Amino acid sequence: MRAALLFAALVGASAMSARTAAAQEPRFTGRLSPAARSAVEAVLDSARQTGLPIEPLVDRALEGAAKGAADNLIVGAVRRLAADLGNASAALGLGASDDEIAAAASALRAGARAADLTALRERRPGRSVTVAAAVLTDLVALGVPPDTATAAVLAMADLADDAGYLAFRRNVERDVALGATPLAALTVGLAAEGTTDLGTRTPTRARKP
Repeated sequence: MRAALLFAALVGASAMSARTAAAQEPRFTGRLSPAARSAVEAVLDSARQTGLPIEPLVDRALEGAAKGAADNLIVGAVRRLAADLGNASAALGLGASDDEIAAAASALRAGARAADLTALRERRPGRSVTVAAAVLTDLVALGVPPDTATAAVLAMADLADDAGYLAFRRNVERDVALGATPLAALTVGLAAEGTTDLGTRTPTRARKP
């Protein structure tokens, strides 16, 4: 009996050790301190259990390490991103791909709301929202207010395909580079796409730092 119990305990310990080793991210070796690595890998484990994409979290941790950020800043950034990914996943609903979730999380950080992402998904049934969400984020980065960028992306959602969204972004970028204000460039770009009505939206929060 004792031998059987000891064998069972050893097997259980071995299985746990194997699971722990499998969960460890080899790219963190030599880049994160033991304490930061442990905390970040705990976030990764939780993300895996809930079906969230892992690569954005790994990239965020490695980015912080490359910049020489303190452990608490790295861990905090990874945890915030995990929360954004969770919110994005919930907004998009079941079946969202890792790329869609990651792009939607970036859109949330740019100032979009969860309801906006849900509306985007509903207006593009059976089609990916990855590019549309990424374009929203890029428009905000160009200086377009988050509310207006979101309204523009939603206004194009019914008809525009990914190529259309990318062409629209290029046109806005070009006009801004030529000296147009972001809003003027966006208005011209929408007109070229045959869209002029952005609708009315309640102002959202400012873009996250």
